[in-house]
Amino acid sequence: MSHIAPNFRKASRDAVLNSQVIAAVRKTANLLSGMMALAVADTPDFEALRDYGRTRKLEISGNLEKYEQSFTANAHAAGAVVHRAKDAAEAARLAIKIAADNGAKTAVKGKSMTAEEVELNEALEAAGITVTETDMGEFIIQLANEKPSHIMAPAIHRSRAQVAELFTDKLGTPPDLSVEALVAAARKDLREKFLAADMGITGGNFAIADTGSIVLVSNEGNIRMTTTLPRIHLAVVGIDKIIPEMADMPKFLALLARSACGQTISSYMSIVTGPRRTGEEEGPEQLHIILLDNGRSRIAKGPYREILHCLHCGACLSHCPVYRAVGGHAYQATYPGPMGSVISPLISGLEIYADLPNACTLCGRCAEVCPVCVPLPDYLRDLRSDVNKPPFTMKLTAFGANTPSLYRLGMIVMRRMLKKGGKGLMAPALKEWMVCREPPKPQEGESFRDWWRTRSHGK
Repeated sequence: MSHIAPNFRKASRDAVLNSQVIAAVRKTANLLSGMMALAVADTPDFEALRDYGRTRKLEISGNLEKYEQSFTANAHAAGAVVHRAKDAAEAARLAIKIAADNGAKTAVKGKSMTAEEVELNEALEAAGITVTETDMGEFIIQLANEKPSHIMAPAIHRSRAQVAELFTDKLGTPPDLSVEALVAAARKDLREKFLAADMGITGGNFAIADTGSIVLVSNEGNIRMTTTLPRIHLAVVGIDKIIPEMADMPKFLALLARSACGQTISSYMSIVTGPRRTGEEEGPEQLHIILLDNGRSRIAKGPYREILHCLHCGACLSHCPVYRAVGGHAYQATYPGPMGSVISPLISGLEIYADLPNACTLCGRCAEVCPVCVPLPDYLRDLRSDVNKPPFTMKLTAFGANTPSLYRLGMIVMRRMLKKGGKGLMAPALKEWMVCREPPKPQEGESFRDWWRTRSHGK
């Protein structure tokens, strides 16, 4: 765990100056949001699907303990070993113990934001276990010693040329490879590691309570290799990923795939129910599932409960003007963007991530595109009130806005200042606000209020 206190304000100031990163982020965000729009337009019942997702998730989050117990019992019955971790530190300790008990020294890993939340790679590496990321994006950022900058597309901030240079430095490939050649180089490097790994590590997009199954979706074949070749499979899954029945899965998959990258269904879907059975030729000898709480039970009982409904599709990030302006690393948290600005303070503490609820224009795009209708703008506004005490100037402004005579006087003064280019508006807060904005210039002639007063008196 980093001991440097997160500072979004400073990090975002630095981020907006990195034109290469911002151009790469915007390019991919535009692509993802455009693909989602096309997929939604081709799905006439998409709003009905969203209503179903929200309603079903409300029922789940209101009975989280019940479904967790059901999942645990059915996963055990299928031959899996289920562990419960109250926090990230316990999840990391459990993972290390599972590896140590089985003499595991090498692991291959699928993309998992829950594992990032636990800082699992760092914990396992410190215990002498080599972990190799096998998702292409995660493979890239592991080589670069970086964190994901998007929960669905972790290397969104890097250009093809940068990846080619990185591969040349780390893998010894020829410079300036095409995208296809870069993928082939990664596949060649990873194939030997898949075959030699003692343990495969994944997250879980869904955990099915009535069957004890883990559902994994991806657009690469790495998940299949990770879950079938090593003798041990470890899945780290947040308790918020549990859904009641296998019958729920098709609708949730439809929401997830369309919202994440505009697909009707992901290229690969794996349903893992227990370890390899007698007579089966592939699959792990052991399946261990760590169910992570890390504040989720507490959140489910509080006013921000619906953040647990999040499918981690990344749609809110791809549509958010703030995320597009600064990229994911500026948030300095496992989960960036609008959903991260809610969940990060709730999990880690508002005192640590006090800046993040303010990393929002309250434009509402995140709520409009959320596949399960999480009220993100409302939550961000409420978190602001939890963390911010309005300064005297804001209290004075509020008093003026609620006093008609003072409000009219303020509008006259404001209009005159804006005519002079806003030079009288340089209070500290407004200086920050106008770093990347220009104040409006009033039109010449009669103001709206003067026109309205004349019109009213004429009647």
